[in-house]
Amino acid sequence: MSRYCLVVDLDRCIGCHACEVACKNENGIALGEYWNRVIQVGPHGTFPDLEQYWLPVQCQQCEDAPCVHVCPTGASYRDPETNMVLVAKEKCIGCKYCMMACPYGVRSWNAAERAVEKCTLCGQLTSVGEQPACVAACCSACRFYGDLDDPSSDVSVAIANADASAVHTLKDVGNAPTARYILSEKTAAWLDVDEIEAASDSADPAWFRKEA
Repeated sequence: MSRYCLVVDLDRCIGCHACEVACKNENGIALGEYWNRVIQVGPHGTFPDLEQYWLPVQCQQCEDAPCVHVCPTGASYRDPETNMVLVAKEKCIGCKYCMMACPYGVRSWNAAERAVEKCTLCGQLTSVGEQPACVAACCSACRFYGDLDDPSSDVSVAIANADASAVHTLKDVGNAPTARYILSEKTAAWLDVDEIEAASDSADPAWFRKEA
């Protein structure tokens, strides 16, 4: 079964936020809402030994997605053809249970449509052979899209070319996130969600505790 996701090489990410802007432009996301958010992690350490990296965060396409489990109407669902976690807005009743269940706070409330929404991996583009907007706009070529179960896909090749110790996921709380991040020790030490807030005041913790 396919496992479509994003892989982000944080060794190459420069924190330009082009992926944020491209995502909002392509999907018509309202001001103050994000489907993809770039978070500055750091600087932390003791001068002159400081570390910093940028962490783009979007739907992690969890294999055991809690948002799907808690949805009472089936609005949050896993597409049987692509295996991607999506939202059927016409079924959404605005209970926001899925927003509370998401471990990473990456779902948004569309007040105008009164429905929850999130990253769709730009299905409107990928279905016709194009790249997601965030991948196409990345000026440092650090974002990859593809199927983890296809060894020839961009995501699989990126992971295969990285050292195993440099491949990470956001903290797994039993949901098995599919998205991968590449961050080597030469750049910075990988921090889990709960460590980010403790390590740096500049990191915005709202992305994993966003109020529903």
